[in-house]
Amino acid sequence: MGLHAGIDVGSLTCKAVVTDDTGAVLGSAVAATGARSRISAEAALTAALEKAKAARADLASLVTTGYGRENVEGRDRSVTEITCHATGAIRLFPKTRLIIDVGGQDSKAIRVGANGRVTDFAMNDKCAAGTGRFFEVMARALEIDLADLGPRALLGSKPLTLSTTCTVFAESEVVGLIARGETVENMAYALCRAAAERVMNLVNRVGLADEVTVTGGVAKNQGFVAAIERLLGKTANVPEEPQIVGAYGAALIALQHANGERATSAAASGG
Repeated sequence: MGLHAGIDVGSLTCKAVVTDDTGAVLGSAVAATGARSRISAEAALTAALEKAKAARADLASLVTTGYGRENVEGRDRSVTEITCHATGAIRLFPKTRLIIDVGGQDSKAIRVGANGRVTDFAMNDKCAAGTGRFFEVMARALEIDLADLGPRALLGSKPLTLSTTCTVFAESEVVGLIARGETVENMAYALCRAAAERVMNLVNRVGLADEVTVTGGVAKNQGFVAAIERLLGKTANVPEEPQIVGAYGAALIALQHANGERATSAAASGG
């Protein structure tokens, strides 16, 4: 018996999740990645353990994921974020067949089969367009809090068109729209729609599915979710804490890893 942890070391944030032997979440935390991802990962894990009222010594297994997954000391193994997001999403919504994950600086469309295994994926990690960084820059240009961008987008009614989703050029376009007197609501709506259209390019590469789950920090943006649902033509699942789904998947894999080791040890000892 023991606890299991997953750490998702992303470009902007580190997420950590601690589970028990049933896979139930006991504690989770998010920390800014900063310049030294190893320290940030430890901070996130420490905070998650505190919420779980546990100590590092209580961990039976630890799996890391994300771009900085190899930098975390004490890990049992590291696993790609594609696999971890699929594992976490399937556990939360078992009928999921397509996962749309939009993080700080990349976005993914992941197809999974009935057995939960990844069958195809498409990823954009070369450009920040439509990602969390994109929305951070746009919120600053609109002079609103990032958390307000989504709700303001839901109030937009005028279908403005952005000629680009490049973060740098889109910011210039927004400045021009502000000078023209366009409302924040209409501009926020246009930004969410542009980001959703960008992500749909990935979805079209892997194919639409009957049940879709949206994960990643951008899933907290109601305007983006509404825009992606309009393009999908269906309602999508959004986890209560979409930002930690990758870390949760890593923790579930850690649990599977520990169970496999226990089964192997029992067989070796004749138990």
